[in-house]
Amino acid sequence: MITLEQTGNLVNVAVLGEFTLADFKAFEEKALHQLELPGPENLLFDLRAMIDYTVDVAWEEIKFFSREHNHDFSKIAVVTSDQWLTWQAWLSRLFIDAEISVFADYDEALAWVQG
Repeated sequence: MITLEQTGNLVNVAVLGEFTLADFKAFEEKALHQLELPGPENLLFDLRAMIDYTVDVAWEEIKFFSREHNHDFSKIAVVTSDQWLTWQAWLSRLFIDAEISVFADYDEALAWVQG
């Protein structure tokens, strides 16, 4: 399950439990709507409560960010303490033009992505 909040140029996504394909599609719809607005677009992914994600989500994420929208976002903040997710975020920097930063603290991530 996810929660989505759009404020200004920021899409704020919190994942609770398992991140499913239906959740990713909901995120994708909100992000594509956000891209229609003028100005740089930013994302904040709060993954502290994420338990797992499905393989199809991983594939959709690769397609969405590295092939279809690799130049569309300015900043992407990821909140997690999971080493695997941290490693994935840093690896994504090879394929996405956005500044990507990983945080353990939500408030720090929010301040960075809004700054």
